[in-house]
Amino acid sequence: MARVWVEDRMEHSAYREAVEKAKADGRRPPARWRVRWRDPDGKQRSRSVERKPDADALRTKLENERNLGAYRDPDAGRVRLGDVAETWMAAQVKQKRSTLRLYRIAIDNHIKPRWGDMAVERIRRDDIAAWLGGLECGASQKRQVHGVLSRILDWCVPDRIAVNPAKSVPLPKPPEGRKVYLTVAQVEALTNAAERDVTRVFILVLAYVGLRWGEAAAVKVGNVDITRRRIRIESTLIEGKGGLYEDTPKTGKARTVPLPASVAEEMAPLVKGREADSYVFTTPAGTPLRAGNWRRREFNPALTAAKLDNKGITPHALRHTAASLAIAEGADVKVVQTMLGHADATETLNTYGHLLPDRLDEVSDRMDAARLKVIKPEGLRSDEK
Repeated sequence: MARVWVEDRMEHSAYREAVEKAKADGRRPPARWRVRWRDPDGKQRSRSVERKPDADALRTKLENERNLGAYRDPDAGRVRLGDVAETWMAAQVKQKRSTLRLYRIAIDNHIKPRWGDMAVERIRRDDIAAWLGGLECGASQKRQVHGVLSRILDWCVPDRIAVNPAKSVPLPKPPEGRKVYLTVAQVEALTNAAERDVTRVFILVLAYVGLRWGEAAAVKVGNVDITRRRIRIESTLIEGKGGLYEDTPKTGKARTVPLPASVAEEMAPLVKGREADSYVFTTPAGTPLRAGNWRRREFNPALTAAKLDNKGITPHALRHTAASLAIAEGADVKVVQTMLGHADATETLNTYGHLLPDRLDEVSDRMDAARLKVIKPEGLRSDEK
């Protein structure tokens, strides 16, 4: 980019005439000062401002950007947030349909009504914080809406704005939902109360393998290896506006999970002799399961029959149960992460880390035993050998 300079338009007769005409018509005169420069492509650009200090400040900014190789078109930040949001949405080609639907709801119901007509360069951190605090929705939804706005503004950095003003906005704490864990006896009581064998095995898979409901509903005969006691999780079943459809698992990656031998034995009749692409778990009519219908027609009646209907148990509680049982039997964080299909071990620790302190004494005792073997090799007590 060539040099940047400030031009006093009062030196041009055409400008002076425009000023006089504006005054005669009772209009505001055009801005006096004009900053001119060339962009990286060699195109001459300009912007007019009313005050000389503003012109000098813009010139200094453009010169600094030129020297640092960080030129940004001063007019780029004037684009409306609503227009940027649509461009950003069109670029989300790798996102799941369900995720895109959540983005669309956040944009149409919350973001556009407040920010749609505002230039992105005018959006400020304090304004975002005040708006977020005033939204009439829960903490989780506020965090979700903020996340979408922040991603859109990130899309503007560095070409339209220097920094994302949404990143430093304080967020409300998500509610700490009470997780319900069933004992093995409660799981067995629940499965025994199921009216159909398919429902019984479905509950066993949820409680002892830890699949998400949609993952379990999407399991096909070809995904099950009874001999090796493995289930290959390649998809999840989602109910959207257009009905049921398959999508990739939540993390976007397939995984293989172990199947307890006793559960594999009960699952075997459901896969024997059937087509590889047929769903293992279906309705009595042979159609794919729908979460709401299954819970109302099969899960809730089983809870009532097992006298567990007053404990706040949901189908997702069976996934928590699988995690808690695995940890109780000594599974480490990485094993639980793989079993549940979490994106990383941090998510597993954040969700189930409170179950691990129960094993602190066990770990401490083992460390103590290892130390004593070194410092007292001949003097170990009988219970330490």
